[in-house]
Amino acid sequence: MAKIIIVDDSRILRKILNTTLTDAGHEIVGEAGNGEEVLKLLETVKTDLITLDITMPVMDGLQALRSIKEKYPGIKVVMVSAAGQKNKVMEALKGGASDFLQKPFEPEDVKRVVSKLV
Repeated sequence: MAKIIIVDDSRILRKILNTTLTDAGHEIVGEAGNGEEVLKLLETVKTDLITLDITMPVMDGLQALRSIKEKYPGIKVVMVSAAGQKNKVMEALKGGASDFLQKPFEPEDVKRVVSKLV
């Protein structure tokens, strides 16, 4: 199973993703509340996949995605977006994101997307 970092400014959403992915047998190796935090975390933690919210304070998901793909091109990134962010999702996919999840999502959606990638 995969080592995963969850990045979202919502603690509730991080908890939901953590529970869903742990129940599916994955290991959560870290959590972050914004793009800047995940970049610091990546200096010390190895991961296979990151779930990355698009809209966050300090550094948003698109900025973080660019930095992650530049420094760690082998890490897969699943963008998490709210409804109505289609343009940002397309930009993220062009920028190297492996897939995306649209909020609100069901646990089965998360498991399906992650299992395709790891």
